[in-house]
Amino acid sequence: MTHNIETRKVQMTGGSSYIISLPKPWIIKNNIKKNDTIGILPQPDGNLLITPKINSEEIIKSKEIIVDGYNDHNYLFRVLIGSYIMGFSRIIIKSSKKFEPFIRDCVIKFTQIAIGPEIIEETNTFILIKDLLNPKEMPFDKTIKRMFILADSMIEDSIKALKSKNKELSEEVIKRDNDIDRLHWLIGRQSNIVLRDIILSQRMGITLEDANHYQLMSRLLERIADHAVNIAKNVLIVLEENKISNELIEKISAASRIAVGLLDRSHDARMSKDIKMANDNIDSVKKLLLACEGISLDPEKYGGESSITISYIIESIRRIGEYSGDICELIINNLINN
Repeated sequence: MTHNIETRKVQMTGGSSYIISLPKPWIIKNNIKKNDTIGILPQPDGNLLITPKINSEEIIKSKEIIVDGYNDHNYLFRVLIGSYIMGFSRIIIKSSKKFEPFIRDCVIKFTQIAIGPEIIEETNTFILIKDLLNPKEMPFDKTIKRMFILADSMIEDSIKALKSKNKELSEEVIKRDNDIDRLHWLIGRQSNIVLRDIILSQRMGITLEDANHYQLMSRLLERIADHAVNIAKNVLIVLEENKISNELIEKISAASRIAVGLLDRSHDARMSKDIKMANDNIDSVKKLLLACEGISLDPEKYGGESSITISYIIESIRRIGEYSGDICELIINNLINN
């Protein structure tokens, strides 16, 4: 649906005040009365935003989920995460009969993993979840920084587990996947709230372009962490088979150090707002590709399954470097735009 721009002539009153009339359909739709207060916000592009929502971030956005037809834990969990990411501040779960046990288990898991939601009210057929997090209390920049640090430590620990043959450390890396997911979901949620609420975005000092930038970067960091988890899972298999040589472990370790270096420098370029550093880092991805291609597997020494498992580890290291290059491309685009 398209809207034609209405025009109004600027008039002067009292010799110093400029006034324009407001469209009557807009007044009626928003139930504005004489002497009501409305908000006026100048925009960076020179436009003027007029809004009846002075405290827009306090508006409650609710989502109701009827779970009568639900019989799958994962399905319900995805719907809850989707509702959270789309910015609903109240999620109501209803059933015409007593909840199946998996329903409450799923809700508990959701509130334990996602940042902000808590169960406020509960019966056998009704659960009210409310988000207690003020969007302004979790700045985008700090969340992204945490994701960088967490992804970095997951990669290093997955390779450390291989070198030290430490199965417990590999399992610990796998568990940390929830930590990176919850930060990724938070960035998605914050982005959707800001994209929907231009007043809140200005109060947070975030442009709509910035929100989109952070969401794209968060996605890349989440994928990097996924590859760290893949390395850890394959390390468990390699340690179980106990066929990998120290020489091969060292080559894999050397490649992983290059990958971690690429990720660290992408973060440095972001923090220092350095376009040249970001560009140089993209070019450096070639060094990692050569290092990964230079790791050859002796088919006689490593059987089919071992060879495939080790190849998966090398592939994940390569992907981590490539995603770090993608992050640098985002940084360049964002810096050019500012």
